[in-house]
Amino acid sequence: MKKILFANMPYDGHFNPLTGIAMHLKSLGHDVRWYSGSYYQPKAEKLGIPFYPFKKALDFNQHNVNEIFPERVKLGSQLKKLKYDLKTSFVLRSTEFYEDIREINESWCFDLMISDIAFTGLPFVKELLNKKVISIGVFPLTENSRDLPPAGLAMLPSETFWGRRKQDILRFVADQVIFRESAVLFRKMFQEYGIKPANGNPFDILGQKSNLLLQSGSPGFEYKRSDLSENIRFVGALLPFSSGTQKAFEPGDKLKGYEKVILVTQGTLEKDPEKIIIPTLEAFKDSKYMVIATTGGSRTEELRKRFPYKNIIVEDFIPFNDIMPHSDVYITNGGYGGVMLGIENELPMLVAGIHEGKNEINARVGYFKIGIDLKTEFPNPGQILKNIETILTDSEYKSNVKKLSRELKEYDTIRLCEKYVNEVLEIGNERMEVKFEYL
Repeated sequence: MKKILFANMPYDGHFNPLTGIAMHLKSLGHDVRWYSGSYYQPKAEKLGIPFYPFKKALDFNQHNVNEIFPERVKLGSQLKKLKYDLKTSFVLRSTEFYEDIREINESWCFDLMISDIAFTGLPFVKELLNKKVISIGVFPLTENSRDLPPAGLAMLPSETFWGRRKQDILRFVADQVIFRESAVLFRKMFQEYGIKPANGNPFDILGQKSNLLLQSGSPGFEYKRSDLSENIRFVGALLPFSSGTQKAFEPGDKLKGYEKVILVTQGTLEKDPEKIIIPTLEAFKDSKYMVIATTGGSRTEELRKRFPYKNIIVEDFIPFNDIMPHSDVYITNGGYGGVMLGIENELPMLVAGIHEGKNEINARVGYFKIGIDLKTEFPNPGQILKNIETILTDSEYKSNVKKLSRELKEYDTIRLCEKYVNEVLEIGNERMEVKFEYL
């Protein structure tokens, strides 16, 4: 059995998808441990996984990032925030992560590191500690492609000659404007540590430096590209570990008598229900549709008092596997894990979210017509009502999401991850090949 260190950028969307793999490898007898911000220590320990918190690395997380980096709040545009975050939260932390992991390795010499694709300590661990590393794609592929516009701007690919030339120009501009400062800084840090500089933006580099990149999802939810790197493997939907002990949601007879059931959530990070939940409840209050809202614990009682209608259920949390089979459409801000769950449950979606990379996820929802992308953080009740009616009356949305769901279910996700881990560790299992064409 091997010693395997998991590591992640301190955000739920980077931690949660790794937990299923970690628990499976642990169940096989591997010595599994975890390195991340202290916020994740209780979560890892609840899983029975020994934890190493950030020490030399700045101990930030998704909840205190604006307190740790107060100047971030003053930045006006989303583009400025993206450039700032790439520099301060990601690139500048990379050598701090490495120094922590170097110290961990002195007392516990691990064989493999598995991290989310954005974990910037990855190349230093691989090159300086001579470790095998596997990265996990916890959001859509960010690797540059000659066939696509630059990642991060939620631009849809073009197949026309002039459209592709425009994409070429935009990729160059993105490298020179959006990614230039962080890329130059990353190369400088490589040189300071005696590592040969790599080309491309930081996310390109992290993919290049991975022995394998296991991408959550399937080709049918990814834009066509002719130059996909050889170290990328699609593995199906990587979802958080579940012990099966969560309180089940029993709809009982509550859903009877309603034409359709609408599920709405903003995830656990977004605390402002004014963005999606309240406009949805306003749109469908006292209507022929049942609306089930999950708040993540934010203002639940207040919403129950404000919307005391029989057709509205408001809960802190509902296991989605319990409620999605009873639902007809899913309204979300576009977290990748939630979108994967929606696809698995054959739910067409209405998505409204721009920040934290949700624009790229939601752009794909619209592009593959498994739902409608509202391209905003603040939809109004009229927009929601109109577009839900469109989704429910146009059978193409349901048909497309069913097709994509079938593709996802062809992947034995955890078993595939095990096989690829064994391949990298060279411990004897034959590689399981799963190939799919783009839909």
